[in-house]
Amino acid sequence: MAKKKIIFTGGGTVGHVTLNLILIPKFLKDGWEVYYIGDKHGIEHEQIRQSGLDVNFHSIATGKLRRYFSWQNLLDAFKVSWGVLQSLAIIAKIRPQLLFSKGGFVSVPPVIAAKCLGIPVFVHESDLSMGLANKIAYKFATTMYTTFEQAEALTKTKHVGAITKIDKKDLNQATTEQIESIKEQFDPALKTLLFIGGSAGAKVFNNFITDSPELLKTYNIINISGDKGLNSLSPNLYRVDYVTDLYQPLMDLADVVITRGGSNTIFELLAMNKLHLIVPLGKEASRGDQLENAAYFEKKGYAQQLPEENLKVVNLTEKVEDLLANRDFYQKNMAASTEITSPDNFYNLLLQDIRAKNKGK
Repeated sequence: MAKKKIIFTGGGTVGHVTLNLILIPKFLKDGWEVYYIGDKHGIEHEQIRQSGLDVNFHSIATGKLRRYFSWQNLLDAFKVSWGVLQSLAIIAKIRPQLLFSKGGFVSVPPVIAAKCLGIPVFVHESDLSMGLANKIAYKFATTMYTTFEQAEALTKTKHVGAITKIDKKDLNQATTEQIESIKEQFDPALKTLLFIGGSAGAKVFNNFITDSPELLKTYNIINISGDKGLNSLSPNLYRVDYVTDLYQPLMDLADVVITRGGSNTIFELLAMNKLHLIVPLGKEASRGDQLENAAYFEKKGYAQQLPEENLKVVNLTEKVEDLLANRDFYQKNMAASTEITSPDNFYNLLLQDIRAKNKGK
């Protein structure tokens, strides 16, 4: 009996790899051969390598897709075209049962190539509105799974909610000792704020904390910065570039989390029932997806938002104190949410759809 094979793609940011890294071990456990198409210089290759998972990685050329005119578009159009040809050769050789894409520019060539070869294409979209890469991928997709409900006109979408993994594993001795050393530097009479800006931290949060020493008179501060040069532990302040085992314990230590508006992080906070304040990236630095996510969370009563241009100590303090004063309101709304699904539930749904699509083949 031929071995079942799956190709994953997606990259550019950790958000375009996280779900793949959750699903891959499940497919491996069930005896599938797992392949990944991405950019060898991209974060997806780094994440796959660090995971230690038994994945065959294939690198292709990739270019950025833009909605505006740029001479760079000509070069990138060539890169994308070359990436499609490379993907055709890779997929034709592997002949998988399906391709699963988490999005990002690198995913476009494999998605197009898989469709051309008659391979079912399953795509996941995290945000309220699709990015350009997934708008293109939708045209070639068999099914697109979505975190948010989409317009009825998008007939190939299937709303599954946020696929969130909360790991409450037992702490090892080293982690416990680290947490205790941090708590020794914190004032137990103060509330604790945790600033996190996504996979690479957020420079705006880092600068804000550095430039606002008065914050430490009112709060204990945890800053997951993405910048190793900031690492330090001092009275009322813990700064760390990146965490794995410490991530959940630090979340547990925080009273309020200040975050960007990336879908993965805010839905994870929703699943944790964690008070949070969203400072979304504006349209000058993104396509506006984080603004949409933040507005949605505020409307649902899950969180508050603060525009980046208003990120000042007095405004932050006002928002944080309101969250704390109305803790029951926000936590009740988060607890009542039906927008979270487990990785196991999504994996089982995906398997059902794969079987239905490949029935009779």
